[in-house]
Amino acid sequence: MENLKKNDFVEIEFAGKIKDTGAVFDTNIEKEAEKINLKIGTKPLFICIGQEMLVRGFDKALEGKEIGKNYSIKLNPEESFGTRNKELIKIVPLAVFREKNINPSAGMMLTFDNMLARIVTVSGGRVIVDFNNPLSGKDIIYEFTIKRKINNEEEKINALQDFFFRKRFSFSSDGKKIIFEKEAEPFLKIFRKKFSEILKKNFEIEEEKSKEKIEEKKESKIEEKDKIKDETKKDVKIDKKEKQKRTNIENNLSYLV
Repeated sequence: MENLKKNDFVEIEFAGKIKDTGAVFDTNIEKEAEKINLKIGTKPLFICIGQEMLVRGFDKALEGKEIGKNYSIKLNPEESFGTRNKELIKIVPLAVFREKNINPSAGMMLTFDNMLARIVTVSGGRVIVDFNNPLSGKDIIYEFTIKRKINNEEEKINALQDFFFRKRFSFSSDGKKIIFEKEAEPFLKIFRKKFSEILKKNFEIEEEKSKEKIEEKKESKIEEKDKIKDETKKDVKIDKKEKQKRTNIENNLSYLV
């Protein structure tokens, strides 16, 4: 049986659990999702091993594993969601929440300055907010099965798009290059190098390909012009030689006369 390695693309099923309580916090297995009222749909999870598309310890654990086997691993906080940081517990004036029409209460989860935060306590005009990841400081268990290895290029590219772009763009391939539609340009500017390192191919924007063709045509036209110039010069030289011959003949005829 093949052992998986870094940069292999795989489809996995998993359930992440808090070790102390056994509570599921994330999964793409329907039965486990029902326990936490999580709607997961039917979309499979495709990831590239070793590219941090999962928490660090889970990602590393996939290397060397076999397809179809069931695995269970335990991760400490350093390998998963980090240790708790006291500096990430802040006191925020209640007025800040009131300005946004939010009535904070203990245990409430919300997004604050693009960070997930939990309200610890509300007292008087002060709100204690914890910006640590809710799973930080906890030992985590991942139970997982690698369903299959992905060899199809289109599935690989879409897996990268789903994770890094959070959306999909159309693309084509000529065997050596992957050409994305123009709308993907802002995303590809950021991730082009990473995509190339993973798939060992060049990634380009459709417009860039067109530019190359235009440049090729320009070069071709320049070469054609240069060729015409060279031929014209040759014709001129030949014409001069013919004229000289005629002059010589005329001179000789004059002499004979």
